[in-house]
Amino acid sequence: MSELAGSVGTVQRAPALTRADRDTEARVWLQALRGSGAEREDAAARLHGLLLRAARFELNRRSGMLAGVRRDTLEDLVMQSADDALAAILRKLDDYRFESRFTTWAYKFAILHAATHVRRLAWRGRELPVESADWDALAGTGSTEAIVERRELLDAVREAVRTVLTPHQRDVLVALAVNGVPIDVLAERLGTTRNALYKTLHDARRKLRTNLAERGLA
Repeated sequence: MSELAGSVGTVQRAPALTRADRDTEARVWLQALRGSGAEREDAAARLHGLLLRAARFELNRRSGMLAGVRRDTLEDLVMQSADDALAAILRKLDDYRFESRFTTWAYKFAILHAATHVRRLAWRGRELPVESADWDALAGTGSTEAIVERRELLDAVREAVRTVLTPHQRDVLVALAVNGVPIDVLAERLGTTRNALYKTLHDARRKLRTNLAERGLA
């Protein structure tokens, strides 16, 4: 990751603007990006350059997850992140609400996509755990009484997970909530979407809460 360290240490902070100047700047960006021809291409190219810097910043920040990754692979991640961010921004221009500087709003897309690519790379080739290796470890530390109480509750949760949830709900819940698999990684492996997994997770938690409440363990 050291190869990228010299490219950008931080995302450079833009100079402060008045609210009026900030809104004017944003309208210039929006008009150009919604336009056509050379004006749109120039605006998209300038924005892409900003997104590249933001993506490099995020990869540097997550360098601990990228040990041993080749420089050309890292550069590909930067480019993919900026490309994906630009495409997302162009689709969502109508979502911009003038609540922050336009470039600040845009940076967030690059950081989000860079983080997603890093997580996918970090999990590449790893088997996804769908069973919890040690439920007892979730009891944590503290007084003996507190640990015993948490273990009793975890035993109830584990039993509910086994008997109340569907196999798919169980796999999703354990992978995301217990084993910490990133949701975008799980979505890619299962050939589904983040939103579909969020719904599955929500339904699973609702079933568990209902079951525990019925057993006086809410």
